[in-house]
Amino acid sequence: MTAEILSIPRAALHNQVTHRLRQMLVENLIAPGAKLNERTLCEALSISRTPLREAIKALAAEGLVELLPNRGAVAVALSESDVRDTFEVMAGLEGQSGMLAAQRITDTELTEIRALHLEMMAAHVRRDLSTYYRLNAAIHRAINAAAKNPVLSSTYDQVNARLQALRFRSNQDEDKWNKAMDEHTQMIDALQARDGLALRDVLVAHLEHKRDVVIAQLLAQHPTHDTTARPTTRKA
Repeated sequence: MTAEILSIPRAALHNQVTHRLRQMLVENLIAPGAKLNERTLCEALSISRTPLREAIKALAAEGLVELLPNRGAVAVALSESDVRDTFEVMAGLEGQSGMLAAQRITDTELTEIRALHLEMMAAHVRRDLSTYYRLNAAIHRAINAAAKNPVLSSTYDQVNARLQALRFRSNQDEDKWNKAMDEHTQMIDALQARDGLALRDVLVAHLEHKRDVVIAQLLAQHPTHDTTARPTTRKA
């Protein structure tokens, strides 16, 4: 362990390790269903087992890691039905966030979101998926925060944690990534116009498109899965 790591306060080290491990899970550096090898991860992150285990517990609480008897910690792998159910709930939360944010957002918050959007556009042009996704997630969180409803935000964070890795991988298709970028531009336009209905609709459509890409990827990996899609109901 390096002197730099040893000098980091315990709370800061915990946050740093949790962030780095979360990033590895989200960016598929640890595949869904894979066992988290403590020795390998400690070496990769230059840490001892104690902060690693604390980070694993935190990510298990977020829903990114599952703690299994006799197997230890594994990266969560959602089934097709899990994906559909979770995206269904997430679309509702995103839509509600958009409706409230359009009513309650401050000029300062809007300026910050627009700045994030411009940075994200630049990452998209560079084809820097890691930076793009980080900024993308920050925009969605900022819209949710602008709704100014702590219960909604808490529920949003809990459900969204289950989808982070899937949302990241959905942008690996070039055409779908370009479409997602266009949808984000529509979000900014609706938010700037304070048009809650328009923002809700584009956020819900955005999540449904993500869901469809993720389901297609899942079925391509596991073609024996049931391909019967549930009907999608959306209110105008």
